[in-house]
Amino acid sequence: MMIATVELCGMEFHAYHGCLEFERRDGNTFVVDVRFRYDVTAAAASDDLADAVNYAAVYDLVAAQMAVPSNLLEHVAARIAAELRKNFPQMLSLNVSVAKKNPPVSGPAAWSKVTVES
Repeated sequence: MMIATVELCGMEFHAYHGCLEFERRDGNTFVVDVRFRYDVTAAAASDDLADAVNYAAVYDLVAAQMAVPSNLLEHVAARIAAELRKNFPQMLSLNVSVAKKNPPVSGPAAWSKVTVES
């Protein structure tokens, strides 16, 4: 068995997550990182995408979840993780981070970020 860690980082979306009215109306920039581990023995031997986790499919699933407005980053990250687990049961471990650029706080902050582990 050969286990690999795969990361798809810096997926950027304009989305409408947040508790404040202007966040839901105007949206903001969000960055999603996905990190997972799975057995790559078959993919490493065959060099065939059919034996691997397709990164394009991961991206599409994340994009679909980012298009659904939510109040909390925790909810968004958990939804993404649940969908990834459902669609890619071969994932042995999974981390999903969702960051909101320039969050509405009372001082400078580059982003707020939530990471869930599944």
